[in-house]
Amino acid sequence: MKSQSSENWQPIIGGILAALLVLISFNAFIIINPGQAGVLSVLGKAQDGTLLEGLHYKPPFVSNVDMYDLTVQKFEVPAQSSTKDLQNLSASFAINFRLDPLQVVEIRRKQGSLQNIVSKIIAPQTQESFKIAAARRTVEEAITRRSELKEDFDNALSSRLAKYGIIILDTSVVDLAFSPEFARAVEEKQIAEQRAQRAVYIAQEAEQEAQADVNRAKGKAEAQRLLAETLKAQGGELVLQKEAIEAWRQGGSQIPKVLVMGDSKKGAVPFMFNLGEFANQ
Repeated sequence: MKSQSSENWQPIIGGILAALLVLISFNAFIIINPGQAGVLSVLGKAQDGTLLEGLHYKPPFVSNVDMYDLTVQKFEVPAQSSTKDLQNLSASFAINFRLDPLQVVEIRRKQGSLQNIVSKIIAPQTQESFKIAAARRTVEEAITRRSELKEDFDNALSSRLAKYGIIILDTSVVDLAFSPEFARAVEEKQIAEQRAQRAVYIAQEAEQEAQADVNRAKGKAEAQRLLAETLKAQGGELVLQKEAIEAWRQGGSQIPKVLVMGDSKKGAVPFMFNLGEFANQ
């Protein structure tokens, strides 16, 4: 009876052992997918060496693997600071980063989860880096030279986060705001500059008009001088048309014209000019 009973239990025991072996085998291995890294902990203690993509062995029942995402992460972090001229400046930065796979174990030991990394490391370091960049320039320079402000911020943030195993890929200034008092000051300055520019334009326009009057006067004087020199050099004779002169003297409407005759031997060309115009000049 005993031997028969033991024979009945053997298949059951064998099935239980097989099930335990299957359970142990499933619990003894873990697969790390691409873009992930794992940290093996045995009895709660993180072990050296990051588990990268592939199949890895882990002691069953007494170990655990914490998974970390190595792909690009993006978080928006606010920051505030005072500028060199003691103006309040606030900003919001979109930060793209990823974890250094070779330092994931240290991240697990010191920071824990990704949420802790953002709240305890990235957010305060963003604030400090913004203070460094903003303190180097006035609020007006921070606005007009925004690219330089971002460059100083990027350099400060990258150097600060590198020691935590955080690699900064890119940052963007989502919003940059200043106090309402400064906004009013900027508006008043722009209005004053526009008025000054308008005054300069009016002054330049008046100067150009005055110069034009001078040029016209010079041109008229030069024309009179050339006419006098021409008459003198060529020894021209004025041939007055008697009928026209008499008509003009007696109140006629026609203003006499004068024909100037030069020396034909010297190639002079006779020409006619209005005596009334010459008298007016």
